[in-house]
Amino acid sequence: MKKLFALVLALSMVLGMFALSAGAETPKYKIGILAPAVTHGWVAGVAYHAEQRCKELADKVEYKLYTSNNAEEMTGQLDDLKTWGAQAIVAFPQWEGMEVPIQTAIDEGIVVVNFDIQINAQGIYLVTGDNEGMGRASAQYIVDKIGKTGTVVALPVPTSGSVSELRMKGFMDVMKEIAPDMTILERATQFTREAGLNDMTDILAANPQIDAIYSLDDETSIGALQAIADAGRKDIKVITGGGGCQEYFNMMPENEDIWIASALYSPLMVEDAVDVAVAVLSGETVDAVKVIPTAIVDRTNAAEYLDPNSVY
Repeated sequence: MKKLFALVLALSMVLGMFALSAGAETPKYKIGILAPAVTHGWVAGVAYHAEQRCKELADKVEYKLYTSNNAEEMTGQLDDLKTWGAQAIVAFPQWEGMEVPIQTAIDEGIVVVNFDIQINAQGIYLVTGDNEGMGRASAQYIVDKIGKTGTVVALPVPTSGSVSELRMKGFMDVMKEIAPDMTILERATQFTREAGLNDMTDILAANPQIDAIYSLDDETSIGALQAIADAGRKDIKVITGGGGCQEYFNMMPENEDIWIASALYSPLMVEDAVDVAVAVLSGETVDAVKVIPTAIVDRTNAAEYLDPNSVY
């Protein structure tokens, strides 16, 4: 009888432990998101899609999202995430000066996945679009539309660091290779439609003949197109862009005088950065760099990229 009682007691304890184990929640990964404050529709898309992906992974992810206006503010937010116990941080370090605080976080054992921006830090993961490929594709597109000679205005954005540098490199490399006699004029600008409008107004006044515009950004292109319309110019046959702006996509079939194009570089890519963070924390082997290829969107295929739910 005693043996039977002991057996029943032991069995009850095992079943009880099993029930406790089954009822316990699996610990969630703590992931922080650091993004710039919204100065541009594309940036708004980054923060939005990063948060949406974390919500989709709610069964395995707990997250905090911060936006900042400068490197000092982002550094403070990074410290807050450390205090919170973040195991991984998905960062869009648009501001210069983030190298040291991000390296410190990595050295302390935090997984850091940079989105879009390549910085000098050892042990970082990077998810990015193909910036150099965007430049190459845009150069090829322009040459296909206007030929191997003419005047092209390029609108780099030096303050964006590696983004502009790589896009300009790809563009110039292809131009030198396939259209060495092309005249290329450069004017530094910003990734905003206001800058596109103001800078293009000045450029048009100074240049009576322009065949194409190599813009690196959809918002800049929207402003530039407004300047072209205001000036009544008919000489420009092509303008490129970059990003994935729905408003810009809708303009493509509406204007038959200018080939409006965009090298697709969607903020949706940040979802891959969140997935990389989760994969690393799960112990999976992950490539240090994930480059998402680009694609050209123009009036021939814009309908395929329209998304009524997009915030950008």
